[in-house]
Amino acid sequence: MSTFPTVRLRRTRQGEFAMIKAAAQNGWIDERRVVMEVVTGIRRAGADMLITYFAPDVAKWLREM
Repeated sequence: MSTFPTVRLRRTRQGEFAMIKAAAQNGWIDERRVVMEVVTGIRRAGADMLITYFAPDVAKWLREM
């Protein structure tokens, strides 16, 4: 087992990022639920840290909890 943290760069390709944002703006999905599911899945897969375009939104949502 490594003593170094596992970092996952979730580049959430611009297309995926734009697709989630557009679907949320159209009311087709709950952006917060979708993004948090993606982040939770990556964490569940073993990442200790995550770099993503959604970081500002996720940080805000976590502060609201």
